[in-house]
Amino acid sequence: MTLAGAKLIPLLKRLLKGLLLAPVALLLLFEEWGWEPLARCFAALGRLPLWRQLERFILGLPPWAALLAFGVPALALVPIKLLALFLLGKGHLAGGMALILSAKVAGTALAARLFQLTQPALMRIGWFARLYTPWKRWKDRMLRRVRVSYPWRLGRRTRRWNKKAWSRLRTSFKTWLVQSEK
Repeated sequence: MTLAGAKLIPLLKRLLKGLLLAPVALLLLFEEWGWEPLARCFAALGRLPLWRQLERFILGLPPWAALLAFGVPALALVPIKLLALFLLGKGHLAGGMALILSAKVAGTALAARLFQLTQPALMRIGWFARLYTPWKRWKDRMLRRVRVSYPWRLGRRTRRWNKKAWSRLRTSFKTWLVQSEK
């Protein structure tokens, strides 16, 4: 093997690995972005008497029932996602995409809240606890890698710049309105 080939193979491996992990990283970022805020939205429903009773019931479930309570709602979204794919296949792009995004957001919110409620019981299931711990470590490691990447840092800087620019624009507009009223 030539010297150029020896340098090219590791570069190609890194590129291929990056291409394969990019969609996974995007999915994890969406889940991470949505997990806590969406769980808080569902938790806010806990102020409603019926919802509060349902959450108390879920908190008291034994491990096997907690696993069902956590898993069944996620499976219930599969037909909705299949309907969205059917709509996309029939050329209803806006309807299909709206349904997929709605199902994703609703599913993430529901899964996040259910996991918060069932995690203590789920962690008493041996195989679940053994799989969850390495999964969580891997996910955290992946998110750390994404957050130190150049595109992520550039996006954060751009977001901060946009917030400052929007704030300056609003202030200028308010000043202009006050002056125009005089």
